[in-house]
Amino acid sequence: MKKILLVEDDPNLGMLLQDYLQLKGKYHVVLCKDGEEGLKAFTAEPFDLCILDVMMPKKDGFALAKDIRKINADIPIIFATAKGMMEDKTQAFTLGGDDYITKPFRIEELLLRINALLKRVANQGKNSSEEQLATHFQIGDYEFDYTSQLISRHGWQQKMSTKEAELLRLLCLKKNEVLTREEALLSIWHDDNYFNGRSMDVFLSKLRKYLKEDDKVEIVNVHGRGYKLLVS
Repeated sequence: MKKILLVEDDPNLGMLLQDYLQLKGKYHVVLCKDGEEGLKAFTAEPFDLCILDVMMPKKDGFALAKDIRKINADIPIIFATAKGMMEDKTQAFTLGGDDYITKPFRIEELLLRINALLKRVANQGKNSSEEQLATHFQIGDYEFDYTSQLISRHGWQQKMSTKEAELLRLLCLKKNEVLTREEALLSIWHDDNYFNGRSMDVFLSKLRKYLKEDDKVEIVNVHGRGYKLLVS
């Protein structure tokens, strides 16, 4: 049974969500009334997913998410708030949130979002053993070491960020084939929302700059589908 950390300062809503998710979703739900209590619970036992109200006393949902991300960079986080401002949504995803739901919402919708996120996490763990072991790639004249996050060519080398390395590795695993936009976003950012898509476009631009010295190598857009690393 998957375990969910629910941090909600409205006791009526919190108990309603807890009862519903445990009954309908068959999850074990730990309910906390504020951010400080939520952090204590998170550090005390393992969880599979977090649902964080944003507006809370003592420690708000965004501050709690920062602390959670320091402990676990991968656990799915859903933010719930009465606010619908674009700035809040941007901050939610910037902090590593995986989804965002605005109050009032239907509990059935929240359950669907939880199921979808946990399914994505499960699918990410089903990569073939060959892909999991592949860490070194030849890209035309370039050598790419995923483990050290280095790309090099004729004595030149470039240290890459983690997401740059993850994105280039996915392209290498699909060399001369289409890497769909959705696949890349879900694999690296765990959500294919607009903000993550814009972030990925920036990383793609950087990768193209790193690979520009070899005219046999190119990252091309495949309209309506995604991207392709072409190596001739």
